Amino acid sequence: MRPLDEDETTAVFEKLHKFVGSNLKHLVERPALEGTDSSAGRYCFRLHKQRVYYVSEALVRRATNVGREQLCSLGTCIGKFTKSGKFQLTITCLDLLAAHAKFKIWLKPSAEMSFLYGNHVLKSGLGRITDNTPQYQGVVIYSMSDIPLGFGIAAKSTHDCRKLDPNDIVALHQADVGEYLRIEDEL
Repeated sequence: MRPLDEDETTAVFEKLHKFVGSNLKHLVERPALEGTDSSAGRYCFRLHKQRVYYVSEALVRRATNVGREQLCSLGTCIGKFTKSGKFQLTITCLDLLAAHAKFKIWLKPSAEMSFLYGNHVLKSGLGRITDNTPQYQGVVIYSMSDIPLGFGIAAKSTHDCRKLDPNDIVALHQADVGEYLRIEDEL
């Protein structure tokens, strides 16, 4: 497990910035927990086997006693680097994105299952959308009861969504909680 180099850090932060915007600083500069030392609340990104982990610095210090071959994972896996060198977010980072998301989409109950099967969000399934969501911006997708279901890219801006046909795509699917079942063999 090693710290990210400059290019890797840029790729990770650009992808996260697409979803959380200026709230990115809250991910790295989390407040320390009560009753712990001041560095226990600081978080960092580490690379292990082409996967990027979001982990507290206190846990990183403890993990130095474990060999690289024996270490499976550490902290929260937020994504992975593909063979071509691009960074791709995974569904395991949904809790972080949901807590700091700038733009959100809520689905009607009738469209939740369609999204959880890996389909894009259609206008007919759109319950609400955050005001002033720009096109091609990262969005976190929620049920109407505020349960995060996944994330994707806004195919249309908020203004454009008002005049779409019911079968037009509002958000492009990237990941959803149904992936845990669909790719169970890989995990």
